[in-house]
Amino acid sequence: MKFSNYLEHITGVSIYPLVSLGLFVVFFMGVLIWSYRIDKNEIEHMENLPLND
Repeated sequence: MKFSNYLEHITGVSIYPLVSLGLFVVFFMGVLIWSYRIDKNEIEHMENLPLND
């Protein structure tokens, strides 16, 4: 049997794609909000980190 056949027999398996999509959207929106709200000096500091070695 293939793995997909096992998934067809599990009750409530259709909720997993919705949960994973919801988690992805929440994480993506969090990163977007963080990137717009971060201080410009902090961005410059992170830009120069590889050059400070």
